[in-house]
Amino acid sequence: MAEEARAQGAEVDLLQIPEILSDEIRGKMHAAPRAEVPEVSPQDLTKYDGFLFGMPTRYGRAPAAVSAFFDATGGLWATGALVGKFAGVFTSTASQHGGQESTALTTLPFFAHHGIVFVPIGFAAPELTDNSEVVGGSAYGAAGVAGGDGSRAISAKEISVAKFQARSFSNLLATFVAGKTA
Repeated sequence: MAEEARAQGAEVDLLQIPEILSDEIRGKMHAAPRAEVPEVSPQDLTKYDGFLFGMPTRYGRAPAAVSAFFDATGGLWATGALVGKFAGVFTSTASQHGGQESTALTTLPFFAHHGIVFVPIGFAAPELTDNSEVVGGSAYGAAGVAGGDGSRAISAKEISVAKFQARSFSNLLATFVAGKTA
């Protein structure tokens, strides 16, 4: 997604929300290894026009680490520092019906309280209405179906949906920034 957003002319920083679970617990969950990218702080969000938040699904909702991160944004909320910024969500689930939509929905209160504009993808990506095979994703954002043990690779169609989301989000932000500075 970052590569696709950059191809649209977006400036992209890859950051990760701080982890709150131990390596032992993450191993039992078959969680992917932590990326070798810097952690984001709540204050970092003020530097960006928009954010695409990627997160796994935990019991059909955003993981506790996401909640803990947004719990730490109270000072930003009090000053309205994130009002008018944009956000989208993408996720991965262990099963086809593992809560991809509900995970996105559980992020909306964070965005609404901050005045962040949620940017869904709708069903504009044709892969989302293809019933010939299992394809993750929904109107809320791109998603992958990983299997309970992480054994299923993200499919070509799921990658296509992710690229679609990155393109559409980047183009929306570029249009907004151009209008804002005109």
